[in-house]
Amino acid sequence: MDGTAAGDGDAIGTWRVAWLTESYPPDGGGMAQSCDRIVRGLRAAGVELDLLHCSGRLHRWEEQRQVGGRYLACPVDGDPAHTLNRLWARLEREAGRYTHLVAFGGALPLLAAPVYAAWMDRPLIALLRGNDLDAALFQPARAQVLARALTAATLVGCVSRGQVRKTQALHPGLDARWIPNGIALRDWALHPFDRERAQLWRSTVFPPERLVIGFFGHLKAKKGVLLLLEALRGSRQRERFHCLLVGELAPEAADWIEREYPDLSLTVLPFLDRYDLLPLYAACDYVALPSFYDGMPNVMLEALGLGLPLIAARAGGMADLLEDGRHGLLFDPGDLHGARDALTRAGAATAAGRQRMGEAGRALAADRLGAERETAAYLDLLAAAASKDRGREARIR
Repeated sequence: MDGTAAGDGDAIGTWRVAWLTESYPPDGGGMAQSCDRIVRGLRAAGVELDLLHCSGRLHRWEEQRQVGGRYLACPVDGDPAHTLNRLWARLEREAGRYTHLVAFGGALPLLAAPVYAAWMDRPLIALLRGNDLDAALFQPARAQVLARALTAATLVGCVSRGQVRKTQALHPGLDARWIPNGIALRDWALHPFDRERAQLWRSTVFPPERLVIGFFGHLKAKKGVLLLLEALRGSRQRERFHCLLVGELAPEAADWIEREYPDLSLTVLPFLDRYDLLPLYAACDYVALPSFYDGMPNVMLEALGLGLPLIAARAGGMADLLEDGRHGLLFDPGDLHGARDALTRAGAATAAGRQRMGEAGRALAADRLGAERETAAYLDLLAAAASKDRGREARIR
C-alpha cells in the first residue's frame, strides 16, 4: 500500500476509524476471527483504527496501545446502556478526531453506532454478517435496531450478494456493497505433522476405505447438519462415509445426534482452537456446508484454502462463488433429494476427481479471496464514505 486510497486521492494515513464490535479475540468464533483479520489488514495498510470491543466475556475496562491504533475493552453486564454511555464518555472528548465510525455487525454495535455517528457528525459504515439479517429481521426489537442503523448508514458492507439484495429491497437507495470474506493463505497451511496426525486418527477411528465428511464451526440449526445426516441415512452411500462433527454443539444435541443416527458412522468433537483444527481438516475428504441460509462462512474459505472439495448448499457465499462439479457438489438449500444426489456424486467421485475439485477451490481462494484483496475492498469502502462525507459537507456549506 502506498498510503493513498484508490479512487479518491485521500491519504489513508489521515483516516482515524472508530471500530465498534462485539466480536474480537479473545472471543471465539468466525466473526471474531474475521474482525481480527480485517482490522489487522487495515492497520497494516496505514489506517489508524481504534477498536471498541463491547463484550459480555470481558471483566474489566482496559485500554491498550496497539500497532496502528488502540484497543478499548468495554465489559457488558446486565445493563448495556451503562456500557454504551460509559464508552461515549470516553470517546466524547476526542470524537472530532475520528473520520469514520464502523459498526461491525452485532446487536450492540448496530444499536450504538447511529447515535455515536450523529454525535460525532461522522459517516457511519455498517458491516453486516450473516446473523445480522438472518436473526435480526424476524425479532422485533433487533429488527428496529437494524432498520435504524441501515437508515443512518452512509455505506453498508455485506459478505454475500444475497445480503446486498435483501438490504436494498428493504431500504431502496441504500448504498450496499458486496465484500466477501478473505483468508491469509500464507498462515493457513498443512504441515507434515498435521497430515501424520490426520492419518493416525483415520486409522484408529474407522475402516480406511470410508470417506470422511467434515462439519466445522458453530453447528446451529441454520447450518443444515441434520438435513445432510438425514439425506445420508436415506442414501445407498451411507456405508461409504464417516461424518466428523467438530464445533459448538450443545452436549445434549451431540448425544441426541448419536442416539438418533445409530446407523451412521459418526464422530462428534467439541469446539477447538482454529489451528488445532488443521489435522482434522486434513483427515477429511470433503467439508460440508449444507446451510439453509448463511452469510459467508470462514469454514468455506478454510476448506478451499486447504484444497478440500465441498458438499454445500447454494446459500450465501457458497452461491456467490462455488460452481457445481468444479469446487464441490452443490444442491439447493433445504432440498433433501438434492442433498442425497450430492452425496451420491461425492461417493462416486474418484480420488483424482476429488483432487481436481480441491485444486480448483485452492485456486479460487488464491485468486479471489486473499486477505490482501479483502483489505483493498475495505479501503475502497472507507474512501467512498469519506468522499460521500465531503459531498455532504459541501452541500451544507
